[in-house]
Amino acid sequence: MFTKVRGRVVRVSLLVGVGCAVLMGCAGLLWKLHGVAAYLADGDAGEGSYVQDAGQADRAAAAVLEGPAREVPPAAPGAPGALASPGAPDPAAPGPAASGPAAQGTVGPPAGVRWRSGGWRPSDPLVARPAAAEPAIGALFSPGEDADQDHHCSASVVHAPGGDLIATAAHCVYRGVFGFRTNLAFAPGYRDGRAPYGVWVPTRIDVDPRWIEDQDPDYDVAFLRMRRPGHPGERLEDVTGAQTIRFGPELPAPARVVGYPNDTEYPVECFNTARADGPTQLRLDCADVPDGTSGGPVLTDAHTLIGVVGGRDGGGDEKTSYSSLFDDGVRAVYERAAAAR
Repeated sequence: MFTKVRGRVVRVSLLVGVGCAVLMGCAGLLWKLHGVAAYLADGDAGEGSYVQDAGQADRAAAAVLEGPAREVPPAAPGAPGALASPGAPDPAAPGPAASGPAAQGTVGPPAGVRWRSGGWRPSDPLVARPAAAEPAIGALFSPGEDADQDHHCSASVVHAPGGDLIATAAHCVYRGVFGFRTNLAFAPGYRDGRAPYGVWVPTRIDVDPRWIEDQDPDYDVAFLRMRRPGHPGERLEDVTGAQTIRFGPELPAPARVVGYPNDTEYPVECFNTARADGPTQLRLDCADVPDGTSGGPVLTDAHTLIGVVGGRDGGGDEKTSYSSLFDDGVRAVYERAAAAR
């Protein structure tokens, strides 16, 4: 009888232990979901837009500046700390004792060269390498208890009449059925904790309603109107310059992909030929373009935007990066974002 009772006690204890573990796990999950929900809003799902609450945006910028980044004015060209042009060594690259490796130097042509005319070749080997920081490309942050890294995506400044537009992936700004992120902040030219062009926050986010409906990878593109807290009237494009956007790009095309891995404090880049992958996707084959590079630009002719990392498989795998093709649907979202007030 003693053995039976003891066995029963052991079984009950095990069941209680498992139940407590399950409850603790559920409580932890609920706590995480609560943290995520605190930074989400419905927006206008029918249109695919969200007008950012100014107070929430300002708090996001303050959190970035109190935590992972600091505003440091850009150095004069050629001086220590100056940002380099694409394909050039980074004069601000850290030495052996610093946190990130130096820019490796790329095989791409200098800015302004039309790549189809020659002077361009793919990276060799086809592996992403550390790159120079550039004013019009930056890291996208989402500070707070939302289960993401400090910077979870990448983005680039794109030319628009208002001078205040960035392009990224829709999955970087809209969390599935939960809604639009309300804790976004963008640091152009970011590297090693420095935000030389300030920290900017959205005033409005625009995506394709078809992305909201079921996260269709053919519509994984977003445009954000930006402002810099504490600097009324300052235009992002006037500070950083901008990429030119091209819809219906002629493919295949020589291209460069750039983005910020979420576990490094510097960008990476790779050159290769961008090709169509079916009627709705662009692909660029290159290894080691990891998580965090989502939303980063796919560029041709140095500064012409033809894609953002996203689309199929959330942006790709270990060897390939994808982008939703910049078709008339993406053009419509861009025009809506650029015209909105």
